[in-house]
Amino acid sequence: MDKQAIHQALQQRTITLPDGTRLPALGQGTWTSGDIKANKEQEIEALQLGIEMGMTVIDTAEMYGDGKSERLVGEAIRGRRDEVFLVSKVYPQNAGLKQIKKSCEASLKRLGTDSLDLYLLHWRGRVSLEEMVEGMESLKAEGKIKRWGVSNFDTDDIEELWSVPNGQNCATNQVLYHIGSRGIEFDLMDWHEKNNIPIMAYSPLAQGGTHRRALTTNAALREIASNHNAAPLQIALAWTLRSGNVQAIPKAGQAEHVMANAQAAAIELTQEELTKLDEAFPGPGHKAPLDVI
Repeated sequence: MDKQAIHQALQQRTITLPDGTRLPALGQGTWTSGDIKANKEQEIEALQLGIEMGMTVIDTAEMYGDGKSERLVGEAIRGRRDEVFLVSKVYPQNAGLKQIKKSCEASLKRLGTDSLDLYLLHWRGRVSLEEMVEGMESLKAEGKIKRWGVSNFDTDDIEELWSVPNGQNCATNQVLYHIGSRGIEFDLMDWHEKNNIPIMAYSPLAQGGTHRRALTTNAALREIASNHNAAPLQIALAWTLRSGNVQAIPKAGQAEHVMANAQAAAIELTQEELTKLDEAFPGPGHKAPLDVI
């Protein structure tokens, strides 16, 4: 497929936030981006290519490289901020009323922008949910963020969040999800679908180790990949995007990896293929702790 055809396919793959905002279902993650100086230019090039292809959601965090990732993203989007849906995350220890504004402003400075499209609590910490929500709502009122959400929240956490004042303003929940890690399907994904809150899937291609090897060597994935003239990881990514309520944010530090991810969005898996993948990578049979990196 040429770039135009891939771009059109990406435009057809969308998710919808609670406020009605439609976004591409395939975005870009930046975990470890900016950590190695020698990779800076190719990482910026990769992000910019992703934007051109329609992968305009870019996720980062103050934690990533102690701000290095945000600085690199800031360089990549300089002069084209309006093209991007920008997401960053706050450390849980910085989510209290005394610190969250400072952390947000520091992220904005590193990113070279006046506001974030989405600001996430990176994971749940000691700050109460009531205080975190109050801080997020204050940032919204000041125009520093347009919406907020959470990350690494399991079902009990998100239900508790829903019970606090303004907790239902949460726009998304970013969790680990890929074909080799399907634990959220036991009950968390159902909760999100019932409440019309999309899932943002980080590490949709697995971060590494045994999970990544399984995605590249599994016989069913390889067979289906051959049928689509694709790579096994592209089939795994297409699988993650199959529901219409999941937004995947794979990290790609090189242009060829960006193109491979973009091409995956154009792959339509048949019901027979989905059944084969379910047999190869069964869904959860019981509740288990949320997978995290």
